[in-house]
Amino acid sequence: MNLDLLKKANVLVIGDIILDKYIHGSVDRVSPEAPVPVLRPQVEEVRLGGAANVAFNVVSLGAKVFLQGVLGKDEYARELKNLMKEKKIKGSYVASKLPSISKLRLLASQQQLLRIDSEEEFSEEDWAHVKLNFKRYVKSNKPSALIISDYGKGSLRNIPYLIREAKKNNLYILVDPKGNDFSKYKGANIITPNYSEFSNAVGGVSSEADFTAKAKKLLFALELEALLVTRGSEGMTLIQKSKTSTKRTDFPTQAQEVFDVSGAGDTVIASLATAIGSGFNLSDAVQLANIAAGVVVGKSGTAAPTLSELSPYLRENSELSKSDIQKLCLESQADSMKVVFTNGCFDILHAGHVAYLEAAKKLGHKLVVGINSDTSVRKLKGSDRPINSLDQRMAIIQALGCVDWVVSFSEETPLSLIKYLKPDILVKGADYKVQDIVGSDEVLANGGEVKTIALIKGLSSTDKIKKIRSKN
Repeated sequence: MNLDLLKKANVLVIGDIILDKYIHGSVDRVSPEAPVPVLRPQVEEVRLGGAANVAFNVVSLGAKVFLQGVLGKDEYARELKNLMKEKKIKGSYVASKLPSISKLRLLASQQQLLRIDSEEEFSEEDWAHVKLNFKRYVKSNKPSALIISDYGKGSLRNIPYLIREAKKNNLYILVDPKGNDFSKYKGANIITPNYSEFSNAVGGVSSEADFTAKAKKLLFALELEALLVTRGSEGMTLIQKSKTSTKRTDFPTQAQEVFDVSGAGDTVIASLATAIGSGFNLSDAVQLANIAAGVVVGKSGTAAPTLSELSPYLRENSELSKSDIQKLCLESQADSMKVVFTNGCFDILHAGHVAYLEAAKKLGHKLVVGINSDTSVRKLKGSDRPINSLDQRMAIIQALGCVDWVVSFSEETPLSLIKYLKPDILVKGADYKVQDIVGSDEVLANGGEVKTIALIKGLSSTDKIKKIRSKN
């Protein structure tokens, strides 16, 4: 799957533009006025939400995007426009007399305490301008795909009109639906409800057989080409038409860890549209969307995947380049994640290695493991080492669930690699003193931390190799 092709897509997004606001703080007491926690605010954050987050996801994949919707004449609109300019999102926005749509979330230790929604359904006058802008843009720009991002907030008063106009101009139409009545999405190419939305729309689901039967019925009733149902930890299910029948394909989840599911649906439809708009077939587009969603749920709040985050899942060769690893580290740090680095030969993997790496991962969010090349191991351990070649050692370490990225280095020490990656936390075994750990001065100078982890006594690759050789 060539991700560079995604840059060919030109996607139009229309829908409810939302400002997502977050107030992060701490709670250490309950209010004397009522049995509710008292939040001490510490950090305020604003992000793109709704259709704006969909557009951001398209841009993050390298494609062109144009966003249409309604904004108020208020401070929220100014914040949204500044964010969209920062994210390089172009668009046209109807200026309403009514307020912009916003969601304010109050959080303590990543736990959401309360969400406050500010919204009023936009007017017929606003919708008239939305229709006019849409019709003009579609005729003059010919985007490769259209995303209708319906959050049920009132920006889209006549979705059948949008679908008719899009079909006249041969656009591929994708809809992220809301509500229990999906009839307004009739004629789209594909809709992407989550399992709960699908179940509510079809009157409930009693079994997998019932799911398949009702999905097929909905597919034909709405004259869709395909129906993609996102199913949380169970992944996704695609129901699509062929010339003579329908086909069901299940895609297991790609998420390694779930931190926040906010905006995962935005990522799914944005990835689908970008891939299809670039010429990918539907199956490959869903595979990409599944991987992208798995990346995003490991982040905090509404977010978007990048090409460098997706590429490790699609490479035939498991080794990423140093520049790939650096990009991934920078992106993680930009998302307030701590990158942990450790290194070793890992010639013969044993229980001590696994326990050590699991403990290292718990110190941060992403774990990078530097592995000595074969030449480097020979310099350190002797001409009869390593027992296992570099590609074998890297494959074994990469297979561990606690390890995010593996990178090799040819020098005797990983100093140049540490300087290049700039991890937040440097880790070695407790048999080292902090001041003697290679790279400790550099990490500390960058504001990072250096930690040691107790090793399991009696477990050593060198000892195991000696023991095996003594029996031969």
